[in-house]
Amino acid sequence: MGSPFSPHSAQTHLIAAVFSVVLVIAGVIFLVVAAGVIYSSVRYRSRGVTAAEPRQVFGSRKLEILWTVVPLAIVTGLFVITVRAMVLIDAPQESGQTPDLVITGHQWWWDARYPNGALATGDIHIPAARRLLVRIESTDVIHDFWVPELARKMDAVPGRPSYIWLEADAPGTYSGACSEFCGAQHAWMRFRMIAEPEASFNAWLLRQIQPLAEPTGAAAEGARLFRTKKCEDCHALGKKGPDLTHVATREFLGAGISRNTPENLALWLTNPQAAKPGNRMPDTPLTANERAALLAYLESLQ
Repeated sequence: MGSPFSPHSAQTHLIAAVFSVVLVIAGVIFLVVAAGVIYSSVRYRSRGVTAAEPRQVFGSRKLEILWTVVPLAIVTGLFVITVRAMVLIDAPQESGQTPDLVITGHQWWWDARYPNGALATGDIHIPAARRLLVRIESTDVIHDFWVPELARKMDAVPGRPSYIWLEADAPGTYSGACSEFCGAQHAWMRFRMIAEPEASFNAWLLRQIQPLAEPTGAAAEGARLFRTKKCEDCHALGKKGPDLTHVATREFLGAGISRNTPENLALWLTNPQAAKPGNRMPDTPLTANERAALLAYLESLQ
């Protein structure tokens, strides 16, 4: 998971700046209070039964004005810098502009749709050094999209899309997650935001919409089984399960729960609840040959 203390966008730099100001003010208040407690403990400590009781102060207009004005000034200052940051960070929520990216939360994975029809699941690619208007959606329950190094948190509410600005000031891979509890596998609803130079991003985007090569050999038999076993009823755009069009190019399976290896992919085919407990993929009886053919087909999906 990324860190909000390592901002890589204009938006997260503003968030980090506000946090730093709050942290400094809180630190100063802590030191003042701690110094007062230590001074009072030493200066007015008990000096034995014969010691006179310290003089009691029952009111001080100067002190009362001081501890009213100072907190008011602090809160006002924090209000001003927070509102200023919000104005600069927040995207218009009733935007008439076509979004550059539509990111959708599901139980339990994220996918992203691009204007040219490309779809990314798990690994979401963006161009570096370009601000994108992103629409955040949900298909089932409330999720929360968050990439600590790149963007503010934004709730994904069913039936109520929201908008954020998303950008990365440098190429790199930035970790993100759902930060709103959304069910049994909330902790494994992760994704990677991959920022690339413009030329690399455009090449990747073009590859995503190219027709896949026709499978041959065992992969061809796996493609037939994929249809006859009704796998494509769920694993297609807009269906119940994640799209598998380019599954062989993904580094992780199950929104980060395991590496994309033949062994882990085979586990999803034979015992999906062991791969990720609580997911909605049903057990499908397969012979050893059918499992091998389906695995060959999935590994061919580049």
